Amino acid sequence: MRALIPFLFMASPLMAECPEAPDHTAALDAIFAEIQTATTQTQGLTIGVRLWEYWTDAPDEIAQKILDRGMNRRSGFDFFGARSDFDRLVEYCPDFAEGYNQRAFVNYLSNDFEAALPDLDRAIELSPRHVGALSGRALTLMALGRDFEAQRDLRAALELNPWLPERSYLLPLGEEL
Repeated sequence: MRALIPFLFMASPLMAECPEAPDHTAALDAIFAEIQTATTQTQGLTIGVRLWEYWTDAPDEIAQKILDRGMNRRSGFDFFGARSDFDRLVEYCPDFAEGYNQRAFVNYLSNDFEAALPDLDRAIELSPRHVGALSGRALTLMALGRDFEAQRDLRAALELNPWLPERSYLLPLGEEL
């Protein structure tokens, strides 16, 4: 089987069927509970990083390789290549929230905020507690001048993880209009 993995990775994702994403609900519940009891920013940020271990755990080896390559390309500022990988990942695994979140991030970094929103919506629909997608949506809405909606999403993200660096963008209630 291992000998087939490179071939399947090079072939169209349509040749294989993406399995259901792993259910990490219990692990995420524990991390969110731990974040809520953190007493320092360092502790909260350290705990929050662990969320990404689960969000970036792809449904299978093919999807993981596509995700990892796209993230590496994005980190290297190859936004076109990253977008291509995330398009492929979303096509292959349409129910994997992180594919949409990563594609949205590439669009955000490319200042294509309108293109980022549908992917963020889909990521949140698939993973309602995805703090990265919620805070990313807040930042995207801010960039579009939609401050009321942005503050709503930022508050939702901060309810889950009060230690997000984006908390500095939170306005007192009533000032988001």
